[in-house]
Amino acid sequence: MAEQEAYPMTAEGRDKLKKELEDLKVNQRPKVVERIKVARSYGDLSENSEYESAKDEQSMLESRITTIEHMLQYAQIIDSNDSDKDEVTVGKAVTFKELPDEEPETYTIVGAAEADPMSGKISNDSPIAKGLLGHRLNEEVTIHIPAGDMKVKILEVK
Repeated sequence: MAEQEAYPMTAEGRDKLKKELEDLKVNQRPKVVERIKVARSYGDLSENSEYESAKDEQSMLESRITTIEHMLQYAQIIDSNDSDKDEVTVGKAVTFKELPDEEPETYTIVGAAEADPMSGKISNDSPIAKGLLGHRLNEEVTIHIPAGDMKVKILEVK
């Protein structure tokens, strides 16, 4: 039997997924069902674009619900307090600068399910996070990214 994939995430990320799931089931699903019902009333379904659109939306909605349920079922909650305070782990914010003299950047490393690069949360599966994980404060690390290697120094871990 194949092992199930674990989805590392913070407790905050799990709670966010639970809220999204609740919204999809309680609010969005009934709206789509109503749209399908209204579109059916227009008659011939073979040439009914409103019906097709509503069915497509329903399919995407149900797919997202299934995905979230699966992720929550196999969630691995990461508590960054369980590790050394100077070690880069999932759930911690890390500030580093590219050497020799680039500006410092700060990212919080989270599970893929809660990644949001625009708000400074990067996936533990991203090349930068993979390169930083397990390293410690003040270490110089070479990170392999698609554009080539970059050498960074870890300035802060919190």
